[in-house]
Amino acid sequence: MIVQKYGGSSVATIDHMKTVAKRVVSRIQTDGPLVVVVSAMGTTTNDLLSLAHHAASNPSARELDMLLATGEQVSSSLLTMMIKDHGYDAIALNGSQAGIQTMGIYSKNKIKTIDIDGLQNHLNQNRTVVVTGFQGVNEQGDVTTLGRGGSDTSAVALAASLNVPCEIYTDVNGIYSVDPRRYASAQKLTAITYEEMSELAALGANVMEARAVELAQKYNVPLTVAKAHAWETGTVIKEQSPMLEKRTITGVSVIDDIIMVSLDNLNNPTQDVARLFRALSAREINVDMISQTYVNPSTLSVSFSCNADDLKDVQKALEVFNQDVPSATIRFDESLSKLSAVGLGMRTQAGVAATLFDLLAKANVPFKLVTTSDISISYAIPKEKTKDAVNTIARAFEL
Repeated sequence: MIVQKYGGSSVATIDHMKTVAKRVVSRIQTDGPLVVVVSAMGTTTNDLLSLAHHAASNPSARELDMLLATGEQVSSSLLTMMIKDHGYDAIALNGSQAGIQTMGIYSKNKIKTIDIDGLQNHLNQNRTVVVTGFQGVNEQGDVTTLGRGGSDTSAVALAASLNVPCEIYTDVNGIYSVDPRRYASAQKLTAITYEEMSELAALGANVMEARAVELAQKYNVPLTVAKAHAWETGTVIKEQSPMLEKRTITGVSVIDDIIMVSLDNLNNPTQDVARLFRALSAREINVDMISQTYVNPSTLSVSFSCNADDLKDVQKALEVFNQDVPSATIRFDESLSKLSAVGLGMRTQAGVAATLFDLLAKANVPFKLVTTSDISISYAIPKEKTKDAVNTIARAFEL
């Protein structure tokens, strides 16, 4: 038994979907029925979002989830029809029918539990199950979505519940040290650790969704990432090994659009900072880099970064904050990208940070914010300097 997941680009057209159906049928012939998780076809989710914003100036979050969930229902039902055309029994299930219970706010729900009894019953009847990714149902019975990349999370969560491996099929033939579209000489990795992949995904690598990798690590789900329309070996995501730990830098990732928000004149530093991050948390905004500077013992300036997609929510949160702290002045910088270098070798090899700072200096790449973990260093840099920074680091570390 296995769970396979196919992304939007893999099922973007009927012809693409027919290729996927052949791959699924080949697996059925070898190993019997399986669970397949699918995303919406191609740009369907974006098209539906555009449709909603043409229909209403401020679409309801609940109704948006109801609308967006239809994309995966189309692809799951079509793929099921194709599998049946090959002579194999299959059934399409939406998130609710697959027993995926969620919680949280609309468009950013999290999986709470999965009742696999229904799934298992279909599998026991020699029936392949095609599940809509990206969605579930909350305690009120409303259709909910899991946010961008949520189909990866759906697939890994189902694999964890069934205690089986998970294969993620996408439009690339594995995980690369750097996105090949940014650095043509990037190397494909045969293996990468859960920890490194989770970090790279959270820091902008779009091949896998960070929550999905974290789930896989937590429940020890074997993961493979490969190309949907090619029959070649992909990349295995697994626990660390001595061989993997030898690499200083495993990969570089980039988030093209981030926002840096700077707040000055915080005259009650401890209380004002607490109010600021409470206001952001109330809107479930993921704050990334944070920097603070005392102008004098009683006045603080704070800067933080977040994803550009959260701009409207950040503005609303800061409106509430400014009402409580009218002395604060607020500035936005939308001209930045985030560059991150990730590698387990940072834990044990001295001088990695010094090397990275030297490389950026030689490439004349300025940075406005820096943040670190024990296996990564990230910089907020001008968008126009991203290519120079990626090329410089990739060449130096032979990525």
